[in-house]
Amino acid sequence: MSRILINDGSKRPLLGAVVLAESTRARMKGLLGRSSLPAGTGMLLRPCGSIHMWFMRFPIDAAFLDRDMRVLKVARHLKPWQLGFAPRGTACVLETAAGELAAVEPGTELAIAD
Repeated sequence: MSRILINDGSKRPLLGAVVLAESTRARMKGLLGRSSLPAGTGMLLRPCGSIHMWFMRFPIDAAFLDRDMRVLKVARHLKPWQLGFAPRGTACVLETAAGELAAVEPGTELAIAD
């Protein structure tokens, strides 16, 4: 299911489409098997406390979010075979193509809208 992820402060779209990976199977698969992620899209892994880039084919940006969808940390340009270390309090992770989260900083509040 795709939804729009927006920035609460300005109400401007951050990503046009977000796949919600909420089942165990969907979270385990994540972005594996894909050769890229289109610009303006992402995947929200929820719940999720950490990520890895094993067997990935392309770099990503990852935002580690708390329960209230507040950004705790942004890992930029994670390359295949790297680990994404999550800070304490991480409840979910937003994954996008590398560079998509360039303007996102810790403390930014995000929301999912239909």
